[in-house]
Amino acid sequence: MRGIVVPILTPIDEEEKIDEAKLREQVDFVIEGGVLGILAFGSNGEFYMVEEEEMLRALEIMLDQSKGRVPVFMGIGAVNTRIAARIAKAAEKAGAFGISVLQPMFLKPTETELYQHFKEIAQTVPDMPMLLYNNPGRTGYTMSADLVERLAGEIENIVGIKDSSGDMTQTEEFIRRTRKMDFKVFGGKDTLIYGALAHGAAGCVATTANFVPEMVVSIYDHYVSGDAESAREAQYALNPIRLLMDKASFPVATKDFANLAGREVGVPYRPNLPTSGHTLELMKKAMEEAGVI
Repeated sequence: MRGIVVPILTPIDEEEKIDEAKLREQVDFVIEGGVLGILAFGSNGEFYMVEEEEMLRALEIMLDQSKGRVPVFMGIGAVNTRIAARIAKAAEKAGAFGISVLQPMFLKPTETELYQHFKEIAQTVPDMPMLLYNNPGRTGYTMSADLVERLAGEIENIVGIKDSSGDMTQTEEFIRRTRKMDFKVFGGKDTLIYGALAHGAAGCVATTANFVPEMVVSIYDHYVSGDAESAREAQYALNPIRLLMDKASFPVATKDFANLAGREVGVPYRPNLPTSGHTLELMKKAMEEAGVI
């Protein structure tokens, strides 16, 4: 588990069913672009919009198309522990390499409740690697370093975390406290890939790898080859694109940018709508200035 992992977008047709042909094309595109892992149904995969049966169908398509070239993780964002565990078991049966589990949304659980939630899910699939997913911007609260250290130390198959806090101190603390364990920390902010690597992260889960994979991967490749200056410049080249994503409603910018890049991945699930007008023009200009369209 290392490098750039893409939270792959979910192409859909007019009836909001998974577009199998487009999904297969997207799997090939990101792998050929150099990503070292695929996360199905992360935040930018719109997991909260998709029926469980449909998610598992899409996972099977991704596994079939990837053909073992890179590990495929199943993202799990269910609020209910029992449902999350059920999805984990189904992902294991389908052949996923691992799972990534978001802290429950809408609730404000105690540390004891969170610990039990993650422990129960992990114990449902004890032979499967499990990543924690810390996204306080979407859930309204953060996982503490105390909790992550305890989970990493006590539950064998909890082997890493994606930290989308955007708080480099917190990311660094996750790394510092677990650095002597068999535990990998991945950055979750595309603007902080270089910073996360500099602090010892194993890589980054980066949504921009859906449409500019080579640019994103180059940050990691330059860094691990010892060329920090080129890694930093690649990060600077990516930042204007990533920062513009915040001007669109979440999470439609990933599909907007992919479509601008010629990917033809379709529209977001309703009630979201594709970006238009001035914001879309700014997005197009950023892609042109970066030399990717």
